[in-house]
Amino acid sequence: MRVYCLKTCDTCRKATKALDAAGIAYDLRDVRADGIAADDIVAILATHGEAAINRASTTWRGLSEAEKAQAPEVLLAAHPTLLKRPAIAAAGGWLLGWKADVQAKVIG
Repeated sequence: MRVYCLKTCDTCRKATKALDAAGIAYDLRDVRADGIAADDIVAILATHGEAAINRASTTWRGLSEAEKAQAPEVLLAAHPTLLKRPAIAAAGGWLLGWKADVQAKVIG
């Protein structure tokens, strides 16, 4: 299981804490420090489309209108912190966030 998160994100901390408590092994990747692999960007966007972009983030608010108009794959490659987090490769696909439905799929 691969988990993209931001170490300063409270939701990501809750997710990793729950995964640890459940004894689930995962490969943690910090989007700010490690970026997002190009093939993972393609897979995430194939599953979630533009919904994978966090338009409520401070990164989004700091972009110019021209930058905001770029394709999602370009945005995520240039600004990986725009990814909705956590992004989890599990259950045969990509899951975003840490709401009850995602928790049920990941932890059971």
